[in-house]
Amino acid sequence: MASSKKENPRHIAVIMDGNGRWATSKGLSRSEGHRAGADAIDRLMDSSLALGLEYISLYAFSTENWKRPVTEIRSIFNLLVEFIDSRLDKIQSRGIRILHSGSRKKLSSLVLSKIDRAADLTRKNKKLTVNFCLNYGSQEEILTAFSKLMEERKRKSVSPQKAVSGKELEKYLYTYPLPSVDLLIRTAGERRLSNFLLWQSAYAELFFTDTLWPDFGDKDLKEALSWFGRRTRKFGGLENG
Repeated sequence: MASSKKENPRHIAVIMDGNGRWATSKGLSRSEGHRAGADAIDRLMDSSLALGLEYISLYAFSTENWKRPVTEIRSIFNLLVEFIDSRLDKIQSRGIRILHSGSRKKLSSLVLSKIDRAADLTRKNKKLTVNFCLNYGSQEEILTAFSKLMEERKRKSVSPQKAVSGKELEKYLYTYPLPSVDLLIRTAGERRLSNFLLWQSAYAELFFTDTLWPDFGDKDLKEALSWFGRRTRKFGGLENG
C-alpha cells in the first residue's frame, strides 16, 4: 500500500564518498581528507539529533577497501580509534547508541576492543542509533546470513524442503533488528550502491549529491530530507492503494 504521509525517514544510510577528492583539491593528503570526513560525521550526528532522526547507517569501510594502499588503510583505522577515544564521552552524554555492522575478520584486536566498548557503553541510549558499517560488504553479509540460517535449521532438524522466508533470513543479517533503509544518500557525484545494504535498501529512496563528504552539512541533510518528503513511496503497489 502506498504511503502518502510526509515524514522523516526512520533509517538513513549514507555512502560517505569524496574524502580523497576533497583532500586532493586542497593539496592535502588523503589521510587529511579522512580526518575532515570524521568531522562531517560529527556534524551529521548533531543535525540528526536536532531533527529527531532515529537510525543512521554509515559506510565507514567496505570489504573491498582492503585493496587500498596499506598506509591509507592504517590511517583510516587509526582515525577510527581516535574518533572513538575523543568523542565517546560526548556521544554517550547525548544519548547516541553506537552499533557495528560488518565482519569482525581482519579487524585488529585494538579496533574490535574500541568498537565493542563504544557499543557496550551506549547500548541503552535511545535518542539516535549510529550504525558504523565497518569491514562491510552486502553480498558477503547475505551469503553469511544464509549459511548461518542453514546451520541453525540443521541443528533444529527443519526440513530442507521448507521454503526460506525473508523475515527468517533477516534475523541473521548484521543489521538485525534495525528497520529497512528509507533513504540512502551518496555524496561526491557517484551513482551506484557499491555493495552497501542491498537487502535493507530494497525500497529505499536514493538521493545522490555532488557534495564531497567532508563538505556535507546540515543544509545538505535538510535538502535530502526535503527531497525525500516529496517522494511517493508505493512499495510495489499503486499510489491510491
